[in-house]
Amino acid sequence: MTGSQRWLLGVLAFLVAGCSPLYVLQAAYGEAKILWRREPFASVLARDDLDPEWRRKIMLVEEARAFATGLGLDVGGSFGSLSYVDAEDTVFVVTAAKQTALEPYVWWFPIVGRLPYKGFFDPERAKQEARRIEAEGYDTLVRPAAAFSTLGWFDDPLLRHVLDSDAVFLVDLVLHETYHRTFFLKGAGASAFNESVASFVGHRGALEFFAARGGDAALVREAEVRWADARRFATFMRGLVARLEALYAGSDTADILEAREQVFAEARAEFDALPFDGKRYASFTDRPLDNAVVLHYRMYASDLDVFEQLWQVAGGLRPALDRIEAAAQATPDSPLAGVRAALRSPGEPTPP
Repeated sequence: MTGSQRWLLGVLAFLVAGCSPLYVLQAAYGEAKILWRREPFASVLARDDLDPEWRRKIMLVEEARAFATGLGLDVGGSFGSLSYVDAEDTVFVVTAAKQTALEPYVWWFPIVGRLPYKGFFDPERAKQEARRIEAEGYDTLVRPAAAFSTLGWFDDPLLRHVLDSDAVFLVDLVLHETYHRTFFLKGAGASAFNESVASFVGHRGALEFFAARGGDAALVREAEVRWADARRFATFMRGLVARLEALYAGSDTADILEAREQVFAEARAEFDALPFDGKRYASFTDRPLDNAVVLHYRMYASDLDVFEQLWQVAGGLRPALDRIEAAAQATPDSPLAGVRAALRSPGEPTPP
């Protein structure tokens, strides 16, 4: 059996249980195409005609991988190769939510269980899935993803078009995705924890990386701006979610859709007045707000200030992650609540 055949069989084994045959085939083909087109960084860097900017960025990714290893992350072979796929061969993620409650639509997958999102390599299939769910009365969102993690089942490569990104984004990406490979709680209820703590690791880790590197004052400043903006946005989202939850709990179903539009209009005005220093969230109001959009952003922006406060208490990223992971494992049904409890009582173990 060839290496390529083993990759394809591995993808099928990962996806087949609980998924439609058509979804399995397209997912297996998309993942296999990415894996077949990999080239180890060592081989890429050995080329005399390699674009100097590509060389600089690939070497930066290798530094970020070494930094992640020093943090105790399970890097393995992830981001140790370049995959020659075009930008359109990225992943398109479908999320959905009830129109009258902040409750996600969930899909079931083998290994990881229930998740509030489903990925496609074909944008048309992603749109088809969104239309199917919309017909059931849900808000939906289809968005591209710059990268994804197979949680250690495969050595995820760096996609070629990601080399167009800047240095801070690249380091953030490597740390975010390798943390998924290292620590990932199963179940739809853990998704906001998984993505938000990975966002914390990416942002805070990028800051520590460039600070330790020396001579990168401008990049340290850019990493600081992005982390501050992320926490500012998370605070905004917390307020929006609280207003929506109060609305959905206290309104008649017939009035909710009209009433929520007023909440969304107020949120857009509040967002426009926020003093962001970077452009990361500039597209937030490019499309109409609905519950699918809100849940998508909340997934990546829950309790970021709590993680930051634990970082301050613990005195570093690795000690903070030790506390966060212990608290989350002790309260798997509500990991974010467990982390908040750990912050309130930093010297006491989190109750089961």
